[in-house]
Amino acid sequence: MPLRSMGGLLNYTAGIALGGVAAAAAGITAWSAVAPSAQLFGPTIWRTSSSRKIALTFDDGPNPAVTPRLLELLGRHSVRATFFLVGKFALACPELVREISARGHVLGNHSHTHANLFLRSGIGIRDELLRCQEAIAAATREHPPLCMRPPFGYRNPLLQAEVRRAGMHDVVMWSLICQDWKPQPPGRLIEKLARAARTDRAHGDIILLHDGDHRALGGERLHVVAALEHWLPRWRDSGMEFVTMEPSTLAQTSDTLRSPRA
Repeated sequence: MPLRSMGGLLNYTAGIALGGVAAAAAGITAWSAVAPSAQLFGPTIWRTSSSRKIALTFDDGPNPAVTPRLLELLGRHSVRATFFLVGKFALACPELVREISARGHVLGNHSHTHANLFLRSGIGIRDELLRCQEAIAAATREHPPLCMRPPFGYRNPLLQAEVRRAGMHDVVMWSLICQDWKPQPPGRLIEKLARAARTDRAHGDIILLHDGDHRALGGERLHVVAALEHWLPRWRDSGMEFVTMEPSTLAQTSDTLRSPRA
């Protein structure tokens, strides 16, 4: 083969190899940004320490159209949950934030405007987290949240440092997601939630649900309440323990809730 042709072939091969490396790097970055169990951008909590423990978590509230009904339901079954609040909604509904806290539920930070934090700089992430912290603390007149959940689950390498800077310790993800933000009959969500509370595994589920709509107050999420009307007594009767994302729970199970680093 002529030298010129050989050189062209080598350049072509090198180009393919570099393209493959770039594609692999992009894939790893994408996975690390969204996968609940991914640890490349910092530790996450995405499951409970025992198959007998289940954690109900609710995003995008407070929502005056749904949250009060949800609180009544949880109270009727003596279930505590974790609510990841959007700061701008906490500012609009401080009484509802206080009620969530007064009923013994744990509050978490879900950013101030439900921003995609993957696309934000460190300063941008800091602003979103701190404004949400301030809104929740102003409503409860207590210490702001110690855990957060990134909107859409999107993270970047800067998030972990800003979480710490904002006075929080943990990034909470999930092991079960049911796409309950989509309009659907309660029966469909009931079927999806049947995947929870399985005892044939070492760990239990952190379930992601929504009591609000990040786009506006008043979002319709009553199918979530209806589905839980079905499952709460059944989970309770099966011996499930409901846990929250509060510091005492996270501290005693920190080695098992987090994914091991690869």
